[in-house]
Amino acid sequence: MSRPIDPDEPKIYLLPNLMTAGNLACGFFAVLTIFKGIMVATSGKDYDFSKAQPYYEQAIMLIFASCIFDLLDGRLARLGGKESPFGREFDSLADVISFGMAPSLLMAKAVLFPLDEKIPGLGWGLACIYVLCGAIRLARFNCLAALPKSANVGSDFRGIPIPMAAGFISSLTYLIIFFNETDRDLGNWKYVLAAAMLGLSVLMVSNVRYPSFKKVGWRTRGTPLVIVIAAVIVIATVQFKYVMPAVLFSAYLLYGLVIRPFLPAKVQKEIEDPAEPMDEAEAENRID
Repeated sequence: MSRPIDPDEPKIYLLPNLMTAGNLACGFFAVLTIFKGIMVATSGKDYDFSKAQPYYEQAIMLIFASCIFDLLDGRLARLGGKESPFGREFDSLADVISFGMAPSLLMAKAVLFPLDEKIPGLGWGLACIYVLCGAIRLARFNCLAALPKSANVGSDFRGIPIPMAAGFISSLTYLIIFFNETDRDLGNWKYVLAAAMLGLSVLMVSNVRYPSFKKVGWRTRGTPLVIVIAAVIVIATVQFKYVMPAVLFSAYLLYGLVIRPFLPAKVQKEIEDPAEPMDEAEAENRID
């Protein structure tokens, strides 16, 4: 006899939650890799960034992989109509590790560690604030998502999403590694980066609206120009791997913070809500 289904048992859909598990695994291994880098860098008398650099690069790649898994889990859930409270909570728990703990630890040791020499604890303090704001942002998101649909206002994100914040932080760190390889002195830029991390933390818990692009799916129509632009961006990202991630994540950050509020509604809709092709039923019922 088959076991009766408990009505209180949460619905756990395989593919979306498998992507979330991949997100969490990448975040976990990113944290372990960063700790390896810290141990190697501090094995001598002084902190040696060059010894830890390969580990930090690997951790950044893992955080970027977490971003891809996080993108896929939501798409798969919406594609199959399998969104569930369990998936939402599981996703948030994974995000705290992958996009909260991992990038803040990375930033603290790969970029902000010179500040600790002048003001002890400043780098770790900024990293802690980032994790705290990220966790609060995720908790607020879950509370808003649990509201009845009639109470939700649009599909925009309130505050910058934590995966985008993590991508921005990680891509900046990746750029710093490039500067270090080319023997460029950061000078006072480390203070700018510290301020950027603090500002990003505040932005996560702010009420600034960011587009979710949830309506962009497998059936979204494209144009030849859009395809060419997307191909150029992909090629440029591969060719300039240290620079382009920072450019792309910065573009999203600035779009919601600076550009979007001043765009006409029609232009904003064309960018964020591309048309989808009609299904067969719509085509048959269409009146010309």
